[in-house]
Amino acid sequence: MSVINLWLSALPFLLGAAALTWIVSVAKRNVTIVDTLWSLLFVIAAAVYVAWADAPSQRAWLVLCMVGLWGLRLAGYLAWRNRGHEEDRRYQAIRRRNEPNFALKSLWLIFGFQAVLAWIISLPLAGAIAGEAPLGLIDWLGVALWAVGVFFEAVGDWQLARFKADPANAGRVMDSGLWRYTRHPNYFGDFCVWWGLYLLALSGGAWWSVVGPMIMSFLLLRFSGVRLLERDIGERRPAYAEYVRRTNAFFPGPRKN
Repeated sequence: MSVINLWLSALPFLLGAAALTWIVSVAKRNVTIVDTLWSLLFVIAAAVYVAWADAPSQRAWLVLCMVGLWGLRLAGYLAWRNRGHEEDRRYQAIRRRNEPNFALKSLWLIFGFQAVLAWIISLPLAGAIAGEAPLGLIDWLGVALWAVGVFFEAVGDWQLARFKADPANAGRVMDSGLWRYTRHPNYFGDFCVWWGLYLLALSGGAWWSVVGPMIMSFLLLRFSGVRLLERDIGERRPAYAEYVRRTNAFFPGPRKN
């Protein structure tokens, strides 16, 4: 099967998963569940690519394991973090803008959109899994970069969860651990994960799949990541302004005086 046909094979599964999750969101009147779905869409895509591949190589199984570890960890964390909470304020704003009948509109505005977006971004997964070249140095550099990314995401999430769990930190800004060196260690981690996965696609001959990590980088830096989160946080949390002044936004680095 060609890489393009392999890539196309995942789209119905991703749309199906999105539709099922949408039904749950309608019952709960809360679309925040789509955040948990996001990383699972890539796990589903990788599983479909391996299942549909003519003869899965070592690289194919390696990519499936990498995506599975990253995606399941992130989905589990977000499901735990969001349990029992009302709909995220981002989605509340979207809901207000799209009433009446937001419940129906969210099928394509939220869930369908994210399924298609995840499918496009998953292109390097299809390229890596279809690649027949033996594993080489570029693959292991990709694994190393992926591991750095998972470390920043997992440790950053754990540190922030511990910080928020302490009542003494109410109203304070998290500025220790990895958060001392970057305001968004989890987003930086995601960035590393996807460029690491791209290196495996590159080694497998799918250099053209660079569109996947490029789109993910744009989302993290300019669309739904850093820019969206910090758009009005200074107004809601005045102490954050000092944190912004002293701490790198994305790429880790020493604090400014």
